[in-house]
Amino acid sequence: MILGLGSDLIDIRRIERTLERFGERFTERVFTDIERAKSDRRAQRAASYAKRFAAKEACAKALGTGVPRRGVHWRDLGVVNLPSGKPTMALTRGAAERLAKMTPAGMKAQIDVTITDDYPLAQVIVIISALPEDG
Repeated sequence: MILGLGSDLIDIRRIERTLERFGERFTERVFTDIERAKSDRRAQRAASYAKRFAAKEACAKALGTGVPRRGVHWRDLGVVNLPSGKPTMALTRGAAERLAKMTPAGMKAQIDVTITDDYPLAQVIVIISALPEDG
């Protein structure tokens, strides 16, 4: 069962300008340590940050909250990769609490993420589903 759906489209140039203007002040406020480490290693650093920013926005929409709202903050939403390389979201603090509240009893939440970019745009879609705990 689908619990939430969110999408976001971002102009990578917007993040390029933000990185130039605010640098670490921006990245430390918005991104997790894992996200910063991955993005700072990339040749297309701004695109990497833009995709992660869009993923946070899309996930917050799927949670029904937006960011920062209802106890969900930027660093509560982190893009991580499964061992296969597939992206997903790691939720902490307020975002994890919101996810727990929206997941029916006897079910577990699964967050599917698809990320694409074609400069100057990046797009992310997030689907939050509920699956049986034993399945």
